[in-house]
Amino acid sequence: MSNMVLRIVATAVSLAAAVNLVGGLRFEGQWWMMLLIAVIFGFVNSIIKPLVKLFMLPFLVLTLGLFTFVINAFMLELTAYLSRAFRLGFYVDSFWAAFKGALVISIVNLILQWAAAGWVRER
Repeated sequence: MSNMVLRIVATAVSLAAAVNLVGGLRFEGQWWMMLLIAVIFGFVNSIIKPLVKLFMLPFLVLTLGLFTFVINAFMLELTAYLSRAFRLGFYVDSFWAAFKGALVISIVNLILQWAAAGWVRER
């Protein structure tokens, strides 16, 4: 259970970092709403993203996996769409903002997971 909470918090911090670093990503809400957006983002990445990757397998093979960045951008756009539906205040203005945001989220989330793994081992 604590692992799941840690992942949600790490994703929320990654999303907040992307909002602060990438122009075109906006968050207009309270801090706890970012946790809900992180849950939505996790749902989108765990349920919908594998299906999209399966259908886009030829493009993934042709581009040697680089099409994954495009898929990640679309998952962020889908998260923003669902966020609007639930009135959580997360907006993505363009595809390129989503693309850059997905890169920032991936990098920050990777760093936070490395740090958390070291912290969990020490305890």
